[in-house]
Amino acid sequence: MANDLTVFVSQLLRNPREISAVFPSSRVLAAAMAEEVGPETGRVIEFGPGTGKITRAILDRGVAPRDLTLFEMNPEFSRLLKDTFHGVRVVNAPAQEAATEAPGVGAVISGLPLLSMPPAIQIAILRAAFAVLRPGGVYVQFTYGPRPPVPETLARRLKLTVGAGPVVWQNLPPARVYHYRRDGDVCATSH
Repeated sequence: MANDLTVFVSQLLRNPREISAVFPSSRVLAAAMAEEVGPETGRVIEFGPGTGKITRAILDRGVAPRDLTLFEMNPEFSRLLKDTFHGVRVVNAPAQEAATEAPGVGAVISGLPLLSMPPAIQIAILRAAFAVLRPGGVYVQFTYGPRPPVPETLARRLKLTVGAGPVVWQNLPPARVYHYRRDGDVCATSH
């Protein structure tokens, strides 16, 4: 992805509110986000893949391209992703539209800036993710802030259990990964 940084900077300058990151995710953060997936995971959906750093990490974990669907709103990023990741399905639409996908997804990996979104959009994104996740499936989200990316009251309302993953210091800014599952779901080993 030789031109991913160029596309990222171009889109950041055009619409900083839509991008909401100053730098693309680091390879270390991407690897931490993809840690829960592997060839046994089956179908995986990624929200907000941007230039594809996390997408690459998901594929490097052994997820087959045919099992990966990306939801990216930005048309330039969507074009870059289609050109870069052959066999991966790229949907130029908001994450909330993932609710129309067939259920049975093993993992939803989100690079979206959830905490900076209005509560109604947060809820719509999370409902879409959990509408397609199979029992035991995982929703992975990172945040730059000191608190979990899904507010505690919202997690309780949606009956979600949260597990804090690693802090990734090799990212600018440092980020923390969180894993969400439905209350009562068994943690499925996927690697």
